[in-house]
Amino acid sequence: MDRLQTGPEEWAAARANAPAWFDRALEAQYDDRYVDVEGCSVHYRRWGAPGQPGLVLVHGGAANAHWWSHVAPLLGDYCVAAIDLSGHGNSGRRDAYPRELWAREVLAVSEHAGIEGPPIVIGHSMGGFVTIMAAAEYGDRIAGAVILDSPVRQPSKEERVGMATKIFSKPKVHASFDTALARYRTVPDQPSSLPYVMDYVARNSLVEVEDGFTWNFDPVIFQKVTPRASADELPRVNTRVALFRAEYGLVTRDIGQQMYELLGRVAPVIEIPEAYHHMMLDQPLLLVTGLRTLLADWDHSRPYRKT
Repeated sequence: MDRLQTGPEEWAAARANAPAWFDRALEAQYDDRYVDVEGCSVHYRRWGAPGQPGLVLVHGGAANAHWWSHVAPLLGDYCVAAIDLSGHGNSGRRDAYPRELWAREVLAVSEHAGIEGPPIVIGHSMGGFVTIMAAAEYGDRIAGAVILDSPVRQPSKEERVGMATKIFSKPKVHASFDTALARYRTVPDQPSSLPYVMDYVARNSLVEVEDGFTWNFDPVIFQKVTPRASADELPRVNTRVALFRAEYGLVTRDIGQQMYELLGRVAPVIEIPEAYHHMMLDQPLLLVTGLRTLLADWDHSRPYRKT
C-alpha cells in the first residue's frame, strides 16, 4: 500500500491500522511552547527534558512542526524542538520572511527550549536553506547542521515563475474540512508516502477561516521566489555539517557532489534509499536510522575543521 498513490479514505483506513512504532511516536509526551522573536510569537513542539543536548528540527516550505511528530520521539536521548517558522503553522505572521530572521528564530527556540549547549539543527527542503543560513551566519552558536534534500542551485526561470504564481501563493479556501483534506498534496508530489503519515500530516496542516478551511501558512511567503540558499553561502558554513539526499529527491548525485565540494569536502553525503523528496513521509524509519547513526558518530568524534 505504501507504494500506491492514495487519498483521504485510504489514508484514514491505513491510520486505523498504523504500525505500533507510529502510534508510540504520536503518543510520546511533548509540550507545545511559544517564544517571542523580534515581535512575533513563534510556536514549537518539544520532546524530552530540558537541560540536555538537543536538536532543532526545521520543516520545509508551507509545512509545519507536525511533519516531525512521528520522527522526533525516535531520535534518541535529546531535547528535541520542532519549530513552526513564522508564517507557518501556529506561529505568528510577519510582513516579510528573510531567512536570516528565520535562522534567529531557530536559535531563539533552542535557547527557550532549555537545550544544553549549542544545538544540532536539522532542516528539510526550505528548512535546509534556513539551516545553511544559520550555519553560515551563526556557526559558533550551533553544534552541527544536517541538510535534508535541499538542493543548492539556481532555479530556472520557469521554476521561479511556477513556484511564485501557481503553487503556494494563492491557496484555495474549501467549504468543508473533508473537501480540503481531499485536495491535500505535497509539492513535489510523490508516489510512495505512507498513507497513515499523510493522514496525520494533512489533518494537522489545515486551519479554519471565515469561509471554510485552508492551509495553515501565510501565502505572502511565496508571493516571491521561495527563499533558497545560494552557492556562495556554503563555503561560509562554520560548523560541522552533513548532507542527506533522497534517492529520488531533488538533490541529485551531481548536486550532492557540488555541495560537498563547496563545503570544503568535509561533509558526508548520505543517501536514503527508496526515498522521494519528503523522506519523513515515505521512509521515516530509514531517515531516523541515518540520523541516529550520524548523531552517534558526532557524539563520539572530534569535528574536522576547515583551514
